[in-house]
Amino acid sequence: MNYPKVCIVILNWNGLEDTIECLESLKKITYPNYEVVIVDNASEGNDAHVLREKFGDYIRLIRNDRNYGYTSGNNIGIRYALKNASADYLLILNNDTVIAPDFLGEMIKVAGGDASIGIVGPKVYYYDLPDRIQSAGAKINMRTSQNSVIGVMELDTGQYDLPQEVDYVSGCCLLMKQELIPKVGLFDESYFCYWDETDYCARAREAGDSLLCAPHAKIWHKKSVSLKPWYKTLRRKDQVSALPYPLYFMTRNNFKFMKKHATPGQYRSFLAYFFGYRFWFMIGVCLLYQRDIGQLVAFYRGVRDGLLNSEEGARPYISG
Repeated sequence: MNYPKVCIVILNWNGLEDTIECLESLKKITYPNYEVVIVDNASEGNDAHVLREKFGDYIRLIRNDRNYGYTSGNNIGIRYALKNASADYLLILNNDTVIAPDFLGEMIKVAGGDASIGIVGPKVYYYDLPDRIQSAGAKINMRTSQNSVIGVMELDTGQYDLPQEVDYVSGCCLLMKQELIPKVGLFDESYFCYWDETDYCARAREAGDSLLCAPHAKIWHKKSVSLKPWYKTLRRKDQVSALPYPLYFMTRNNFKFMKKHATPGQYRSFLAYFFGYRFWFMIGVCLLYQRDIGQLVAFYRGVRDGLLNSEEGARPYISG
């Protein structure tokens, strides 16, 4: 049997325990031809040293001089892989995941089934509810920019056991063919985080490649079942500067994505939906549900910068 080489890129930022658990699960996989690249995004502790001591030659470790964000951090790992690993496939894997031993073989089986397939994702489950689906791929409505995650919170009874084409796959685990990169490029670093995988998948589709969910490739992701798009990242007492509000990036990048990929008619429809409903809904959430003026400011800045194609409002939220 042929086993194409896979380079697995994992980004770590102050997530040592998660990264260790992820790597321990990776060491149990049955697929024989792979390499692991860890990109440490300038963690504040001794994450890189501990990972080097614990995993030795099992990993290739890149230590960044600052936090470059999700997109640039992964791009650093991808560039390294393209230059040094001679890989047929690249796998972007979140450090807060645990994987089934056969997940990579199942993904390669689906990816190799058709030359037109450029990206494959697994079936993702909640870490704390291991029988509940978090994602079996997703669809996106280009007139409202609202996504529809397939299978979310459903008990897996085999209802998604056939490979299906999707609009995008979860960014927590994304397998791409090496030959896709010359056509599509790397992640758009202006996103920093959020909507970046949706953008990448859209670019792949626009280049003529299809995206599939491999239903028998299973991973478990630690994203909370109660996570909402208006939650804020809590600030640790020992940190001088504030961490990013995810709501800012989610909002700003929503506009960025639609300007980049929607037709003029779709974009006008999106604006009507956003300012006719979503805008007021989020204000209510920030003021009445969260009672957090900081969230409201983050949302407002996201809207402003998204409309103006500006990144100025991101600066107070990005900590090095």
